[in-house]
Amino acid sequence: MIVDSTRRGKRFPDSMSRTIPIWTCVLNRAIRDFKNDWDCSLHLPLWIPETEKASIEKRLDEWTQQLKASGADIASIAAGLRKPLRPLWISQKTVIWLNEVPHHDSWDFTPIILISASASASASASSGVSVSQQRTTSEFSWNYIAGAGDDEESWARGLTPALFWNNVYDIINAGPHVCNHMVADIVEKSRVNRAYRGENAPQITLKPTTSPSLSHQQPLYLSPTTTTADKLRITWLGSTNMALASSQIDAADAIDVDCILNCDRESISISLPSTEAYLHLPILGSKFDRFSLLNNLPSAVSFAKLNLSQGKRLVVCCDNGKAYPPLYSIDFMAGFNSK
Repeated sequence: MIVDSTRRGKRFPDSMSRTIPIWTCVLNRAIRDFKNDWDCSLHLPLWIPETEKASIEKRLDEWTQQLKASGADIASIAAGLRKPLRPLWISQKTVIWLNEVPHHDSWDFTPIILISASASASASASSGVSVSQQRTTSEFSWNYIAGAGDDEESWARGLTPALFWNNVYDIINAGPHVCNHMVADIVEKSRVNRAYRGENAPQITLKPTTSPSLSHQQPLYLSPTTTTADKLRITWLGSTNMALASSQIDAADAIDVDCILNCDRESISISLPSTEAYLHLPILGSKFDRFSLLNNLPSAVSFAKLNLSQGKRLVVCCDNGKAYPPLYSIDFMAGFNSK
C-alpha cells in the first residue's frame, strides 16, 4: 500500500499513474525468467491515452534488460512472490462495495494499492469549499504542500523517526485532535531523558511561518532555543583569513575580525572599523526561495574579494554557522585560487 498526494486539480500524482505501473511491469518481466505463466502486461489507469501507453511499451524491454544488468537480486524477489504484481488505484472519489470485493486469495495477482489523499478540483467545487478552507481546529489537513515530505521541520514538531516508531500506535490512536499534544509530550520527555544523560538537548519552541502563501494554515517551524554554551564560536579556516560563525557572535568573539558577511535573516550589531566592513545578505531557505543563495552570490564574492585582497580577516555567518558560510567560503577560495 502506497499513499501520496498531488497538486490541486489532479486526482493522482504521476508517480502513481505512470512511474509505479511501469516499474511493476518491468519487475514482472524480469521475474518471468524464474516463473511460468507470469502476467507481464503493462497495467495503466484508464485515463492514460493509448498513444502514451504504446510509447511506454516500446521501452519496456530496454528497461527490463537494464534492471537485469544492474545486479539486482531478482531471484530473491521472485521467490517471495506467488503471483505477478499489479497496481490498483483508490482516490477520495473511489466507491468500493465491501461485500462485493472478493477475498485477496482469489485474485490472480499481488495488488499494489495506490491511494491518493488529494481532493480533486471538481470535488472542492461541488462542495463549495475551497482548498484553503479545508481544515480543522486541530491544524489537521489534507492540503497538499509541494516538497513538504522532506521538509519535516514544518510539520514534525521535533518528532524523529525513532521517536515516531517507538510510539506509533499511541500517536495514531490519539486521532487528529489530540495528536499534536501527544507528540509534544513525547518530544519533551525524550528531551528531558537526554538532558539527564548529559546529552545535548536544547529546548524546542514552535513559531508560525511568515510565508503569505501558507498563512491560512500556519504550519509550525522548529526553532531550538540555544544557550550560551551551545553557540558556535568562530572557526578559522587555516591561513585563509576566512572564518565560519553563527550570527549569535558577540563583541568578545569578534576581537580579531575586520569584516563580516552576514547571511542570516536578522542583522547583527557588532562594532567594526567602518560601515563598509559589514554586509548583510538575508538569504532565504530553499523552501522559500531556491534561488536566494545563487542570486546573492555575486555580492558576496565582491565583498569577500575586496576585503581579502587587502589582507583583512573575514567572518561569514548565518543563524547556525553551518548552512551558507561553508558554501560561500568554498566559492571564495575556489575563485581566488584559480587566479
